[in-house]
Amino acid sequence: MDNPVSILNQEMSKQFLHSKSESDKYQFFMKATLLDQMKRDFVHIKQTKTLTRQQVERQEEALKDLKLDFLQKKERFETLHSFSDMRELLPSLQRNMAWSLVRDKEQFVQRLKEDVEKEESNQKHQESLKLCQTKLTAAEQKLRGVRSRIESVTQEQEALSEGHLRLKEQLKVVSKEHNEQEIVYFRALNKFKESEREQNFLQEKINKTRTSVSKDGETEYSKQQKRIVSLRKQLEELEETHSQLNEEMKNEHQALFTGREERDKLRLEERNIQVLLESIVRRRNQVLASRSNKLKRFGDQVPDLLISIDEANAAGRFKKKPIGPLGAFISLKDPLLAAAVEACLCGFMKAFCCDNHRDEALLQEIMRRHYTKGNRPQINVSQFSEKLYNLHGRKALHTDFPSLLDVITVTSPVVFNCLIDMRGVESILIIKENEVARQVMQQSRPPKNCREAFTAEGDQVFPNRYYTSDCNRAKYLGGDLETEISVLDCDLENLQAQLSRLQLQDRCVSANIQKMESGLNRTVLNLKRNLASVNQVKASTSELEAAGDEHIEDICSLEEVAEESRQKMEAERQAMIEEKEELEKHGENVENMESKDSSVRERIDRLCEEVEAMKEEQLKLEAECSKHEQSLQVLEKKLKSHVETIAEMKSDLAQTEEELKECVSKASEISPQRQLVSASSRSLDTEITRLQRKIKVYESIHGEQQQVVREYAEAVSLFRQKSKQVRDLRRFIDRLEHIISDRQSRYKVLRRSLSVRCKLYFNNFMIKMNCCGSMIFDHNNETLSISVMPPGRADEGVVSDMRSLSGGERSFSTVCFMLSLWEITESPFRCLDEFDVYMDMHNRRISLDLLLELSERQTLRQFIFVTPLTTSNLPKSRLIKIHKLQDPERICSEAQEEEEDV
Repeated sequence: MDNPVSILNQEMSKQFLHSKSESDKYQFFMKATLLDQMKRDFVHIKQTKTLTRQQVERQEEALKDLKLDFLQKKERFETLHSFSDMRELLPSLQRNMAWSLVRDKEQFVQRLKEDVEKEESNQKHQESLKLCQTKLTAAEQKLRGVRSRIESVTQEQEALSEGHLRLKEQLKVVSKEHNEQEIVYFRALNKFKESEREQNFLQEKINKTRTSVSKDGETEYSKQQKRIVSLRKQLEELEETHSQLNEEMKNEHQALFTGREERDKLRLEERNIQVLLESIVRRRNQVLASRSNKLKRFGDQVPDLLISIDEANAAGRFKKKPIGPLGAFISLKDPLLAAAVEACLCGFMKAFCCDNHRDEALLQEIMRRHYTKGNRPQINVSQFSEKLYNLHGRKALHTDFPSLLDVITVTSPVVFNCLIDMRGVESILIIKENEVARQVMQQSRPPKNCREAFTAEGDQVFPNRYYTSDCNRAKYLGGDLETEISVLDCDLENLQAQLSRLQLQDRCVSANIQKMESGLNRTVLNLKRNLASVNQVKASTSELEAAGDEHIEDICSLEEVAEESRQKMEAERQAMIEEKEELEKHGENVENMESKDSSVRERIDRLCEEVEAMKEEQLKLEAECSKHEQSLQVLEKKLKSHVETIAEMKSDLAQTEEELKECVSKASEISPQRQLVSASSRSLDTEITRLQRKIKVYESIHGEQQQVVREYAEAVSLFRQKSKQVRDLRRFIDRLEHIISDRQSRYKVLRRSLSVRCKLYFNNFMIKMNCCGSMIFDHNNETLSISVMPPGRADEGVVSDMRSLSGGERSFSTVCFMLSLWEITESPFRCLDEFDVYMDMHNRRISLDLLLELSERQTLRQFIFVTPLTTSNLPKSRLIKIHKLQDPERICSEAQEEEEDV
């Protein structure tokens, strides 16, 4: 009856809507949904549980003292009854103890014998070792076969390459001869065609002259012909001079091209030396700066970078501070091996280590402020650990040569582990001499666990290849700065001297090129003048030939000239035919050489493909051999360990048999006849110790028998009673705590579900009146805010203060809120008192429709609505019962008085 949802009168609803406190509205919601009662119950249960737990803890403390008293009285009670039996039982237990030890020793000896026999009969390791050796032998044979095939194919390829180079040279020579012969042939062909035209022209002139009338003395035509012959001779000389000038210009062009190539080479070498000079100058500056700060050896930006890292770490941006550069944590035991160590570690000297990828991203961001793109140090990501890796069985071992880890000292465990993870330094040997390194790594099987080796000069040696180091001087681990500075100064002087020499050569070559260019220009000018003379002679010849047509020609002279021209033409034809045959021979030679070159090139390509395929097979076989070798080493270790285990077990067996003999002799002294014992030695020893202690206690303490029995019975009863009470309370508290935790989670889910449903229902009911309404729950602060926007007030926005609404709007909002609470609460009856007093007819009709619709859906609940207004417009239904009260007597008497007055 106290629930406002069950019975809500008009005054209470007005107070609710007029209230400004959002906390009061929230408490109204909690009380309506009975969540408030559940919350108070939870608080009461938690307080009761806390008081109960405190009481149980006090009882447990008291129970400890009670248990101690109970044990003392129990011990006294037990010693009272069993003292005489204990004295008789002690010697028997001692005899049993002696023979029990003998029995245990015999069982132990038997187990050892069985274990030895089992281990000796176990041939699994030998069989595995033989199988692995067989596989390794087969793989090595295949590998040797592949290597021999690769070597033979490589030799054939080299021979073919040399032959191909010779063929190329021959092809160049033959092609050049063919081109030259082709030029000669075309020259002969042109001369023949020109002679043929000249012969035809002379024959036409002779025919014309025979018809002319000019037979006295030497004609003008014969003079012109002689002049033409002399001009032709002059033309031939000029053409010969022209060809000589062309050849001279070609040679000068070639010499100029060669000079320019030499100058380009000199300038390229000069630029390389300048780059090297700049790098040495930068290195010298770094070394000079490292006198005061050793970190500048790793770059001028490193000190500033480390300061930025420290600032970011102090600000808490890093999970774990990055470590680097790694070279700063490495020192050498032998300074002479600095070049070898740096050649091995390379970029890891300037690298940094991060614990996680988030720190890596932050470090990259910091590095961008100090380094240009593409010049940043390497970053390795691996979880930091202060524990060094266990390298047992993984480290490269050799009696004469140390591993890389043996010649360096690493001050940080993180750097130590990083070098093992990223570079595998545990499997790298340091061998000072180059030849010795080749013998150890390539001419025999590499040492155990060794993958590669480095020489003192920094050369890298693998089992099947050798790489020469580009730099033989240490940059980061060198100890003597002054020596390094003096060496760098010496290198600077040498490079400056080389640079001066190259610049002098460049100037000389440039001067020669200028001379050759001027000579080439003179040759080109002479060629142009010669070509002009040729053209002038040809023009004069053409003019004379054209002028001769106007004169009567001497037939005899023409015939002589024609005969000479015919003979010359025949000679040129014969020369042309010979040159053509020679050209065809050269063409055949070129085709033969090209076909040979093509076949050789195809053979070389096929051999390259075969070599690549065989190299892939070789790599697979090498990996297989390496795998079998590792397996063989593991199996050999297992077999050796197996043999050693058997030997140790036999030694233990012999020692145990001696101990058994001693035990038998001692047991015979205690009890000559062997005792059959079933109990264990430990239990017998415990029993003997307990009996001896009890006998001593009883001898020192005496008490009355009846009193001891009575105190023991009381202590047992009290201890059991208290223990049961404490145990039951503890179980109850644990069960209660579990139930409370589960119900609190369910309570929160229920509260969230009810609040969401209430908001949805409220908004839906308000929409039916063309209003907008919202409810905002804050369970943490225990507040509830209700906002309503009446129709026609869209410009004013949502109204959060209900007092600004009209009476009808407030009443309708009250009805909507009550309907929302009815939808989410369980109550057998619902009662509203004068809910529609301030509503207009439209709002009243909507409210009645909503209430009737809800009552029709919830037929198992009773709805009571009290209203002073008419109910005539309600629909007739079997579910609706209207109880109308009679008018008060006061109103009836007033009406009678009015009638009497009338």
